[in-house]
Amino acid sequence: MNFSRDLIRIDPACESERIISKIKTELIQEIRKKGAVIGVSGGIDSSVVLALCVKALGHKRVTVLMLPEKDSSPDSLRLAKDLAEKFDVGYHIEYITDSLNALGCYRRRDEAVRRLFPEYSDAYKMKITVSKDKGSKGSLNLFNLTVITPEGEEKIKRLPVNEYLQIVSASNLKQRCRMNMLYYHAEANNYCVVGTGNKNEYQQGFFVKHGDGGVDLMPIGHLFKSQVYQLAEYLGIPEEILQRTPTSDTYSAEQTQEEFFFKVPFKTLDPIWLGMELNIPSAEIAGALDLAPAFVDSVINDIKSKIRTTEYLRKSPIFLG
Repeated sequence: MNFSRDLIRIDPACESERIISKIKTELIQEIRKKGAVIGVSGGIDSSVVLALCVKALGHKRVTVLMLPEKDSSPDSLRLAKDLAEKFDVGYHIEYITDSLNALGCYRRRDEAVRRLFPEYSDAYKMKITVSKDKGSKGSLNLFNLTVITPEGEEKIKRLPVNEYLQIVSASNLKQRCRMNMLYYHAEANNYCVVGTGNKNEYQQGFFVKHGDGGVDLMPIGHLFKSQVYQLAEYLGIPEEILQRTPTSDTYSAEQTQEEFFFKVPFKTLDPIWLGMELNIPSAEIAGALDLAPAFVDSVINDIKSKIRTTEYLRKSPIFLG
């Protein structure tokens, strides 16, 4: 096989029709629900899933949920509203800040932040980023904590493991709270919850178990992020969403998915991953993509490491009887 970047391309018309057909079959015949509830964030993945579900079920059998909290970007809510109106679907806005306060989400997170930056307050912004330190040796085991002062000054420190775990586990309450609201609306209407995760997120473990991973149906879980963009263009997703940089929209400071988790752009990551799956030698992948072989090897090792270390997230409960 002659490997090239073009192998990542799909036929968006055929793939859309295939997914639409599967949504109809699985939702009606297997799950046996009347419709779909989707959490929409104004990002590319949820936009594509919404478009596919409307084509499969009709706009009257799809409900959109918007679930902002105090750290969410205002653009997320605005774009989600615009999208719901474009596809003529009903929507609900559930503000979850009070619920997260009751769970101690912000308090627990900020306790860990202040162990590194005692001056940190509500006037600051914060985010976690992957360390570029060469000591990480290609694996995602080193992180930095960045805080931004009210004056706009950035302060960065290496994030110790205990503080990292506390910040992430507290922040994961956001996804789990959203999952609860999605299932409330789904059960109240005899609908199912449709997930918006793609292959990059699901296979590499960039999701929260019993949070955004807690869904009934995953229409795009087999597609690379760059393939989701191909579907988005075909389905007529608004240009502003197509051009929006993918973010985690979890921390108060703006943060891309790349700097938090994936490390390299999807246009680079996805062809390398596909080449790995096709057992193409890394030197051949590197030549086709005009990359250094050592860089391709490091990306492949990182993908394999993430898949291996997050396998527990994709497992069903273990029964011991």
